[in-house]
Amino acid sequence: MAVNAKKVAVYVLVVFVVYVIITKPAKAADYVQIGFEGISDAAKAIGDFMTWLADGAH
Repeated sequence: MAVNAKKVAVYVLVVFVVYVIITKPAKAADYVQIGFEGISDAAKAIGDFMTWLADGAH
């Protein structure tokens, strides 16, 4: 039962994403840009943390 619910949820999400891309491509591009900026910020934060650890965590 849970597997079927997961498949349905993924299907609904994919349909929604395709709908947004088709109906509002500029808005979809904004969402992608926001997502990549978030990933970039997270990667930078992890890099800063690792540098701090390598420097002796002072």
